[in-house]
Amino acid sequence: MADIKAIDIPKWGLSMEEGLVNAWLIEEGDSFTKGQLICEIETSKITNELEAPFDGVLRKIVGTPGQTLPVGAVIGVSADASTTDAEIEQFLAARGATAPAEEPSPSPAAEPAAPATPTATSAAKVVAVAKPAPTGSTVVPSVLQGTTQSDVFASPRALRRAEALGIDLAAVVGTGPLGRISVRDIDDAIRDAGGTVATAAPATRSGLPLRSTADDSAVPATPVARRTARSLGVNLHDCRPTGSRGRVCVADVHDAARSAQLLPEAAAQTGTIAVEPEYDTIPFTPMRSAIAGRLQASKQQAPHFRLTADLELDALLALRKEINSTVPAVKLSVNDFIVKACAAALMKVPDVNVQFDAANEAVLRFASADVSVAVALPTGLITPIVRSANTKSLADISGEVLSLATKAKTGKLRPEEFQGGTFTVSNLGMFGIKAFDAIINPPQGAILAVGAGEKRAVVVGDSVSVRTVMTVTLSCDHRVIDGALGATFLRELQRFVASPALMLV
Repeated sequence: MADIKAIDIPKWGLSMEEGLVNAWLIEEGDSFTKGQLICEIETSKITNELEAPFDGVLRKIVGTPGQTLPVGAVIGVSADASTTDAEIEQFLAARGATAPAEEPSPSPAAEPAAPATPTATSAAKVVAVAKPAPTGSTVVPSVLQGTTQSDVFASPRALRRAEALGIDLAAVVGTGPLGRISVRDIDDAIRDAGGTVATAAPATRSGLPLRSTADDSAVPATPVARRTARSLGVNLHDCRPTGSRGRVCVADVHDAARSAQLLPEAAAQTGTIAVEPEYDTIPFTPMRSAIAGRLQASKQQAPHFRLTADLELDALLALRKEINSTVPAVKLSVNDFIVKACAAALMKVPDVNVQFDAANEAVLRFASADVSVAVALPTGLITPIVRSANTKSLADISGEVLSLATKAKTGKLRPEEFQGGTFTVSNLGMFGIKAFDAIINPPQGAILAVGAGEKRAVVVGDSVSVRTVMTVTLSCDHRVIDGALGATFLRELQRFVASPALMLV
């Protein structure tokens, strides 16, 4: 079989199951290049323009405008000119797809179609406006009149138009790939022979046409702005782009419409014209893709369970204050103490200091505590590792965490500085978060989510006392860590935090 490629409904999100074909931006017989915008597809969340996945020629449109198809369904077929229609049909049959039925040929008097009566859409859509009626009429010179007697290389739309207008395509010169005749070639032939072609009048309201009538398909614009412009009859050439990356946004379309009195000023001010909210499509960075893949796999494969405990910080805070005031070169943070306390607790409960070896269905238990510390970056989250934290002083841990965080934010971390680790600490306390759940950093067996320290009323014996308390949540992989084991680790962590001098000996 000849080289035939399918153009499919893409999957633009995890929840996307189907897409609505809004419009084709190219016609059958048109050539396209990889990355070119070829089709507009609407999902339940967004409307986006499909980029061509390869170079080719659009031989067959399968997904017609207004048709809803599942993800992966064929909406178009690309093939070279040597490929027969029968081969394309055979290809579609093998894919379980069918080509759209041929539209009935319109009569000359009915072409182009009369505009439909405008109807109101839902509140999330722009109010529809009728398409402009054609002006003039198509007059075919006698030299072109006749019936096409032999096979010609023409697009389906061109064949239907020729039949409707009574044109012999033998008299039309094709300018498409390999001489294929398009609708544009027919219209050019009519004009060249002295005839006229009916054209659509510019959209008007209050008798005021817009300034531009040129093709605006190449004007950079957001999908919402482009759809709004079509509804209101605004040419994008008349819009002053103020959106991101120099694109026309929906506000620019409304400004142009008001300038041409297509959109009443009062309606715009009172908000009676309902529009979809503006948005930007932000592609995943390689880091964001890696994070998404790893954490999704962790959430799906590792059976998480969580244990929550409160840590009393007063003794730790007093020791921190004393060290920072006594040793000016050292500025310890609460998180430095937490990392050290976790390392000490891991040495007391080594069965939590583990990784899951999926390939061998085994548990890897480590002799030293390599504690990963979550660092938030504009592009995502990274976890540089404090190696052998159990053997290092608080000052060493503080300096290493600061150095690793600086490298992470400047993009200078080496792979060995963030890959691996036996346990992770993720601290959101500096943002005022009281408690949260964290997803395990695979292949590690556990992660500690650290909340903010705050003054709380604590019952001590028979009396109530004010203490500084921090809530921590331990997420464990139940394949390698059981509930009692996780609870034992938290008890040791509580002990080291309540009596911080213990972690120094």
